[in-house]
Amino acid sequence: MVTDPIADMLTRIRNAMMARQAFTMVPGSRIKVEVARVLKEEGYIENFELTRDELRPHLRVYLRYAEGRKPVITKLERVSKPGRRVYVGRHEIPWVLSGLGIAILSTPKGIMSDQKARQLGIGGEVLCYIW
Repeated sequence: MVTDPIADMLTRIRNAMMARQAFTMVPGSRIKVEVARVLKEEGYIENFELTRDELRPHLRVYLRYAEGRKPVITKLERVSKPGRRVYVGRHEIPWVLSGLGIAILSTPKGIMSDQKARQLGIGGEVLCYIW
């Protein structure tokens, strides 16, 4: 049993990129699909699809590499954890590597990147940093 499913998803992506795999499988859920959607919109993964092969759904995440099979994602860092939630207001949304990376936030209007949350003027829970 996994106590932090988002951290498990990020670890699976990190491990698959280090092994230079084309894709990785993650147990599916709505929040993981939304995190994958943000990663795709920001250009960190190629694509994702939700499959219902067995009893439970699985999320297949297709990884993205630059020239020479170098991973596009340098680092994934979980911020808000089950034991310590991290919330920010609209004026406190962090800049990841001075704007080179992104923060994924869970807001009242859904899961989105830090840039979109700034545009909408809303804060929320900081799920992770990606660069």
